[in-house]
Amino acid sequence: MQGNPQTAAPFLRNVPESLAVARARPLVQDLPTENIAELAVRAREIGDVIPLWYGEGDLVTPPFIRDAAKAALDAGRTFYEPNMRGAPGLTEALAAYQTRLHGREIARERSTVTPGGMQALALAFQLVLEPGHNIVYVEPQWPNIANLIHLSGGEGRPVPLALRDGDWRLDLDAVARACDARTRAIVFSTPANPTGWTASREDLAALLAFGRERGVWIVSDEVYNRLYWAGPSAPSILEIAEPEDLVLSINSFSKAWAMTGWRIGWLTHPASVAPHLAAMTQYVNSGVSPFVQAGAEAAIRDGEDLVETMRERCRRGVDLAYAALDRLPDVRLPAKPRGGMYVFFALESEPDSTAACRRVLEAARVGLAPGALFGASARPYLRMCVARDPDQLQTALDRLVVALGG
Repeated sequence: MQGNPQTAAPFLRNVPESLAVARARPLVQDLPTENIAELAVRAREIGDVIPLWYGEGDLVTPPFIRDAAKAALDAGRTFYEPNMRGAPGLTEALAAYQTRLHGREIARERSTVTPGGMQALALAFQLVLEPGHNIVYVEPQWPNIANLIHLSGGEGRPVPLALRDGDWRLDLDAVARACDARTRAIVFSTPANPTGWTASREDLAALLAFGRERGVWIVSDEVYNRLYWAGPSAPSILEIAEPEDLVLSINSFSKAWAMTGWRIGWLTHPASVAPHLAAMTQYVNSGVSPFVQAGAEAAIRDGEDLVETMRERCRRGVDLAYAALDRLPDVRLPAKPRGGMYVFFALESEPDSTAACRRVLEAARVGLAPGALFGASARPYLRMCVARDPDQLQTALDRLVVALGG
């Protein structure tokens, strides 16, 4: 059916400051260049700030992963990896891991290793998006998705989650209405950054059925898939999709395996597009460093205890945050997230999240991310990363309680 297009996050043409900028692509000129930079600069000035604005845990990558990478370096694995889609050991490990996790065979040919989840998303959009076409995405959403759609020459169409009875819900009819003949993909994150909303199996089945009917790609960002409270992993589109369905799954070693700085992730896709993704990889980055892939292979083979530690750390962080924030009359808390590493809340007295973050920074010495970064529907909210040492997180929460009048 014809859609009712919604306006994506606004991209206002920046005024070129130099000839070099003026001669850059307009799509690049329009990219936002500020996020939490102003807050970070102020944090350095005032000192003693507990930074909870980044989507990153505070655990150092464990020795068994670091040692595997060191061993690969000592063995001389410092040359190109010939297979652009990933070293054989890692792609075999990914096939076994995904098959075990999702309860159905995910063949080795269906995974492409990438320099982080961001590159997996970039490859996915380059694969499916043409200039002048659109991608429908669910928000509140990680801002990189809207900005990457824009940079790729497409139109982003956000569909807000609905807050019903205090809980985030996906309006499948609204997703369908936002699609039209130029829609190439529907994108969502599950568990979501920043809300923790998690797609149910019914949601996934409905989205997959719609994608099959319309010939639209379903792109599922599952970077937080293992940080889920009700089981070893959140429901995944890979559990129900057929191997050649128009389905792409984004994943990363960053969150559940404490490897943000390693810059390694993977894209799960139909096997038929594997040669095309290998060619794209060759021309974009020529693959991931072999010794980094060795560390990732150790993580995926031997890292279940680490995943459990990260899951429990995040779940406990959510519980601590809700116990503290729920006492404050000025705080509006949705239902507890089902997964992820964030708490997303609003201040009743301050609808401007950027101003609220400034207020919290000055009064509590706690750094939070403004919800405005995550889409228009998220403007009143603040995001707190809770994947932290419990004692440090509790100190931050104690400061917040005092600053916000608790």
